[in-house]
Amino acid sequence: MGEGRNSHDECPVDSLLNKIAGPWTTYILYLLRQNGVLRFGEFRAHMPGISPKVLTGRLRRLEADGLVLRDQRPTIPPQVFYSLTARGAELKDILDAIGATAQRWAEEDAVPDSRSSAIAESSDGY
Repeated sequence: MGEGRNSHDECPVDSLLNKIAGPWTTYILYLLRQNGVLRFGEFRAHMPGISPKVLTGRLRRLEADGLVLRDQRPTIPPQVFYSLTARGAELKDILDAIGATAQRWAEEDAVPDSRSSAIAESSDGY
């Protein structure tokens, strides 16, 4: 490791996860994957618990990270469409795998003592 650098700076997985982490972010990516293209109001219809300010911030961050494309049409009022970039679409398999693990863990957590037996069976030390 380099002198003066944090160890997480050298981990590309950490960098990727930071791009998709945060409240609502993975759900925004999921909605775009399911629907292809969405307008701001359509996001709000799918996400009634999110404020416009937070949604705008999440969309801007995903756009800055190159995961979401913002297409503004010069109409009155302006029409803005959001879609996944090629890089955003590339996350499909990763998010599917995380989703499958999350679902399995939720099912395991619903059964008492399933976590403790899974830990006892694990031998990889990770």
